[in-house]
Amino acid sequence: MSQLEKKAGLLRRTSSSKKPLKEKVVLMYDEIFAKEDPAKNNPRFWDELFLMKVNLEYLESKLESVDGEEVQRIQDNINSLFHHCVQALGEEHQIKVVNALQTLCALFRGVHQKNKSTSGFDIINMLMGFDKAEQRMKDLMERLDSLLCGDGSESLKSLCLKLLLCLVTVTDNISQNTILEYVMINSIFEAILQILSDVSSRGQHGYDAVVLLALLVNYRKYESVNPYIVKLSIVDDEPTLDVSISLLTVQYKDKEEEHQGGFFSTLTSMVGSMFIADADEKLSVQTNEAILLALYEAVHLNRNFITVLAQSHPEMDIPTTPTTPTPTTPTTPLGTTPPSLDMMNNPELPLDPNLQTSNLLITFLKYASIDQYADAFLHDDNMNFRVNLHRMVSFWLLEDTLHRKKAVDKNIPSRPLVCAVLDLMVEFIVTHMMKDFPMDLYLRCVQIIHKLLCYQKKCRIRLHYTWRELWSALINLLKFLLSNETTLLAKHNIFHLALLVVNLFNMFITYGDTFLPTSNSYDELYYEIVRMHQVFDNLYCMVLRVSTNTGQWKEAASKVTHALINVRAIVNHFNPKIESYAAVNHISQLSEEQVLEVVRSNYDTLTLKLQDGLDQFERYSEQPKEAAFFKELVRSISLNVRKNVSLNTLSQDILLKEFSTIS
Repeated sequence: MSQLEKKAGLLRRTSSSKKPLKEKVVLMYDEIFAKEDPAKNNPRFWDELFLMKVNLEYLESKLESVDGEEVQRIQDNINSLFHHCVQALGEEHQIKVVNALQTLCALFRGVHQKNKSTSGFDIINMLMGFDKAEQRMKDLMERLDSLLCGDGSESLKSLCLKLLLCLVTVTDNISQNTILEYVMINSIFEAILQILSDVSSRGQHGYDAVVLLALLVNYRKYESVNPYIVKLSIVDDEPTLDVSISLLTVQYKDKEEEHQGGFFSTLTSMVGSMFIADADEKLSVQTNEAILLALYEAVHLNRNFITVLAQSHPEMDIPTTPTTPTPTTPTTPLGTTPPSLDMMNNPELPLDPNLQTSNLLITFLKYASIDQYADAFLHDDNMNFRVNLHRMVSFWLLEDTLHRKKAVDKNIPSRPLVCAVLDLMVEFIVTHMMKDFPMDLYLRCVQIIHKLLCYQKKCRIRLHYTWRELWSALINLLKFLLSNETTLLAKHNIFHLALLVVNLFNMFITYGDTFLPTSNSYDELYYEIVRMHQVFDNLYCMVLRVSTNTGQWKEAASKVTHALINVRAIVNHFNPKIESYAAVNHISQLSEEQVLEVVRSNYDTLTLKLQDGLDQFERYSEQPKEAAFFKELVRSISLNVRKNVSLNTLSQDILLKEFSTIS
C-alpha cells in the first residue's frame, strides 16, 4: 500500500474493481467531520470508535485541512469526540484506553497545527467548548494521574506521558499554550515524582517524565505562580532525593556512551551525554538539553538536593567486566526512549575504593547557583573523591599541550570535589579557544573560579591544588585574546573577559597568602607572572592603545589598564633583579629554582597597591539576566520533543500484542 493510500485509510480490493475501500475507522472519522451528530443514527458510535485501531495520520490531516467556517460547523462533534476520549480513559478495556490516548494526541496536535495563529482561548473552545473546558480538563488530568500512579500496563503509562508531552509542546513557546493553565490547576507533579521514585517505572519512563517536568516548570515561570516550581522547591523526601542522585550518573570511558539511573536520580543519569556526543551525534546533544534543564531546575529550586547530595554515596564507575553490548536501534526517535535500563534499575552502585567517581556531580554543580552549603561541601577535606574528567585535546598551543601532560594522568588522587570543579574549568578554558569563540561560557567559567576563590579567601581554606595549571590556562587565554583581537572585537567585548582574568591574578596576588597551600605556591605564582611577562606586557600595550583613543571600547580597556597595575609592578620589580642575578653569576639561562630564589629574596622591596572589591561578586539571579537564555532553551527543547514524539512512537503494534484479549 502506498504512503498516500495509507494516510487516506484506503484498502485495496481483492476483486477486479479498482476502487479502493476505506477503513471503517476512516469512515467513522468522516462522520465526525460531517455536520450531523454521528451518534444520532448509531447510539453505539463512540463505543465502536474506540475499539478501532486509530489512524493518526488521517485524523491529524483531517483536522489540519478544516477551514474556519467548517470548524464552526463541526465544533460540536469535535467537542463530543474530546469528551468521549476522556470518558474512554476510564474504561476497563485497555484497548479503548489506548485508542482514546492516541486520539487525544491527534486532536491536540491537529487542532494546533491548523490554528497556529489562533488565540489559545479559541483553540480551547474548538477542542472542548470553553464553557465545559474546566471540567473536561479536570477529568482528563485526573484519569491520566490515575493511569500513571496505578498498577496497570507500563505501555499505557508510556502513552500517557507521550500524550502529556504532545500537549505541552504543541506550541513553540510553551508559555503561549493556554491549555496548560488547566495542567497547572490539576497538577500531576506527584504522579511524576512517583514514577521517578520507583526503580522499575523510572527505568522505563524516567526520561520522558524528567523532560515533561522540566517543561512544566518553565510554563510562565516569570509571570505567575507555577505550582510545579513550588512543589519541586519543597520536595524533602530523602529516599526520593537520594535515589534521584543516582540517575545523574553517567560513565565516561573511552568512547562508551552514558549509562543511566531516579528523580534527581533520573536527571543525573542522563546529563553527561550532552558533553560526550561525537560530531555526528548532534541530535543527541540537542535532545539532552532537556535533561540539563531539568537538572538545573532541580538544583536551583530545591536546596534539599544539595543537602542529600552531601550525605549520599558518590556514584562509581561500573567494574570493567566483559559484557555483551546491547545493539541500539537507529530508527528509535531520540528523546522518547529511556537510556540504559541496566544502569537505571541499579539501586546502588558498588563501593570499591579502586573504582573512580563519576564527574556528573561536577557537571551539575557547574550549572547550579552555588550557595554556601555547596561551597562548604565542595571544599570539605573529609569528602574526597576521584573524578576522572572526560578530556578533550587542545591543539591551539603546543606549549599548552606540553604543559598539560600531567593533567591526563590516570592515577587521579582522591581530593575535595572543588578540585574537580577547577579541573573542569581549566579543561574548558584550554579546549574552547576557537574561531567561533563561546564568550558567554568563558565569562561564566571565569566567574565560577572567582566565586570559589572568594569562598576560600573568606574561610581561609588552603586547598592543595595544582594552581599552576590554572594560571597557565588563564595566561594562554589572554594570549589567545591578543592574537585574535580584531576578529573577536567584531563580536565580543574581550576587555570584560580580560578584566575578569586579570582580577583573578589580582586575587592571588592580594589574598593568596590566605588560601594558597604553602609559601612555595605564592612564589610559584610570581614565577609564572614573570616567566610569561610578555603576555601581560602585550596586553597592557593593547589596552593602553585602545583606552587612549576614542571608540566604543575606551572605558572597558581603561579598566583593564588599571587592573594591571600590580601585575606590571611585579614584572618591573623582579625582571631587573633576575637579569642582574644572571649577570653576576655568569648564567645565560636561569633554572626555575634560581628564579624562585631571586623572587624569595626580593619580596621586601616590592610595593603593591591594594585594590578594592576583588573578593566581591554578583550573586546568581536567573531573572532578568538569564530569562532570554532559558526562554530560547525551552523553545528549542519543545521543538525537539515535538519532533521526536513521532507517530512511530505511538504505534499500536506492541500495545495490541499486550492487550490482544478483550475481556
